[in-house]
Amino acid sequence: MNRNFKLHLFIAFSAIFLSTFHKDLFADDLPMAKPDEVGMSAENLKRVDEIVSDLIEKKRIAGASVMVARKGKICFFETYGMADVERDKAMSKESIFRIYSMSKVITTAAVMQLVEQGKVSPQDPIGKYIPALREMTVFTEEGIVPAKNSITVAHLMTHTSGLVYNSDGEYGELIKSADALNRENTLAEMVEKMGETPLKFEPGTDWAYGTSIDVLGRLIEVVSKQTFDEYLQQNIFEPLEMNDTAFYVPVGKIDRFAANYNPGGNLIDDPRTSRYLRKPNLNSGGGGLVGTISDYMRFLVALRNGGDLNGKRILKPETIDLMRQNHVSKDAGWIKFGSQVRDGIGYGYGFAVCVKPSQFDPARKVGDYGWGGAASTHYWSSPKDDLVVVTMEQTMPYSFLLENELKPVITDAKIEK
Repeated sequence: MNRNFKLHLFIAFSAIFLSTFHKDLFADDLPMAKPDEVGMSAENLKRVDEIVSDLIEKKRIAGASVMVARKGKICFFETYGMADVERDKAMSKESIFRIYSMSKVITTAAVMQLVEQGKVSPQDPIGKYIPALREMTVFTEEGIVPAKNSITVAHLMTHTSGLVYNSDGEYGELIKSADALNRENTLAEMVEKMGETPLKFEPGTDWAYGTSIDVLGRLIEVVSKQTFDEYLQQNIFEPLEMNDTAFYVPVGKIDRFAANYNPGGNLIDDPRTSRYLRKPNLNSGGGGLVGTISDYMRFLVALRNGGDLNGKRILKPETIDLMRQNHVSKDAGWIKFGSQVRDGIGYGYGFAVCVKPSQFDPARKVGDYGWGGAASTHYWSSPKDDLVVVTMEQTMPYSFLLENELKPVITDAKIEK
């Protein structure tokens, strides 16, 4: 057998192996379909290529990955641009992203598992499980006063607890000095620091984005008698085969970790020196996870399926229905960030929910739910259209750019209404 023949034989077998590996990774892991098989136009979906490529060419983003599922099956999955410009590394289907606040719904799903088991109720005061948060105070114009209401588990899942990320003035200084979310803290130490810091408002009376869902990580530890990361691994990541989702990037996966940039293309977090290469003391359920786009879609398709993926159930359908309802009271109002009020957008257990047609997001339909992460990652799920979309990039501060460009195009790609 001559050398050239051996070489061609090796290449042929390698191609078969890689093809099989690719099929196993992206077909068997997630249900796949051609666009027309699930009522989507392949021709219209090509506009996604044009839009993302144009944003990269204009240096608005370095790279991105987009995945679309219709009727529970993946009908579009493409990557674009660079994961690491400095090392000339292209974005790949296996790239690992910082998903920041897209961690939140994974945490609330874990809490709702405990609710299903009768170990926790959304109406329970958190002080029942975490004594440090039993007797809270509130910062007011007249001074710091005892809170009249107890923080409940539901308040934490909906950001109506009064715990916030940051603020202005004297109150902002109190939060900053507490340093509760320092990665060197344990979750137990984090809640102790929170208990010593006044709330921004009476629990249940307003909506403010904050550290609420990080507290739920500690709740899970107390109730399950496991560390938070162990609980997620055993009860969500392993059943759904989310093999690349964790609170840090292990050594063997560093080559797949994407760089993080600002909108000008300047590197702000090098994947070879990032803090995410070290396991943190603080496993942040509000914003600490990393993972691949495929992993995250597995989780969302499980929610779409009523809690099941490939025969592995993480939640009951009625639980997911409860999570997708708006649980923010009329008194607390719509989601708001500073002076920006997202009219018509409420909050369920872990994500935003569209309650009525919204000028904030005209492409969003009533019943749609979703959220994003600080590095401009985003997902949305539309029960009416039976459509689930995840977009991943690594650009900070958060931008709606990719979401706003792609949402109407992907929605209009439906050929079966």
